[in-house]
Amino acid sequence: MSYEVYAVRYARHDRPARDNFLDSDPHEGPMPLDYFVWAIVGEGRTWVVDSGFGEVEAKARGRQLLRSPADGLRAVGVDPGAVADVIVTHMHYDHAGNLDLFPNANFHIQDRELNYCTGRCMTHPHLRGSFALADVEGMVRRVYSGRVAFHDGDVELAPGLSLHFIGGHTMGLQSVRVLTSRGHVVLASDAAHLYMHLDERRAFPVVYNVADMLAGHDTLRRLASSERHIVPGHDPLVMRRYPAARPALECIVVRLDAAPRD
Repeated sequence: MSYEVYAVRYARHDRPARDNFLDSDPHEGPMPLDYFVWAIVGEGRTWVVDSGFGEVEAKARGRQLLRSPADGLRAVGVDPGAVADVIVTHMHYDHAGNLDLFPNANFHIQDRELNYCTGRCMTHPHLRGSFALADVEGMVRRVYSGRVAFHDGDVELAPGLSLHFIGGHTMGLQSVRVLTSRGHVVLASDAAHLYMHLDERRAFPVVYNVADMLAGHDTLRRLASSERHIVPGHDPLVMRRYPAARPALECIVVRLDAAPRD
């Protein structure tokens, strides 16, 4: 069993390099972030990874919303209304908004993540700043309606598709390992925002536990078939390294189960 894997780019943020590293960046200069949701497709079943954010959060946080994640998913034949499973890597605003786009989905999340974003850590403004209260409330409502699947650590969701607890960036961050025709691809999400975080063993400044974040880089390497199989969560280079899902989708949707260009 192998899957097709798509990265859908839906937003971006212009920012200096120093904002992307805990210890600032000696290179300085601009270093924008892209924002993605992902789709995993195989044998008549689709898994969506993360749900992005919408216009309200884009305006509030000064992000450029390029398109609704739903439109990007539809471009590769994924109907959000028909999706049965959404994996939420963590509850930050850019990964756990737009829950209403998936009215028939169950949401997969780590126990520790919901404990984190509803517990005592949220008394600290620095830690709660990357969460949107409406998203947290929305997930709690889905708990009460029986639409959340909780996981405690690593779990296989289907043959060739597994979740892996990483932590670090948040208390309950998880990454996704997918078997493809080119080997095991790992959707790092925010276990590694940029390729440079992996290459230089450096930490992103929004962090719950720095040691766990850095150890998570080793976990990603262990899970992936090679470093070329690790896909960071926010790097614009992803759109350059991987081929478009179709020519008309250049800079919108790329195929991660295809070999990277470099």
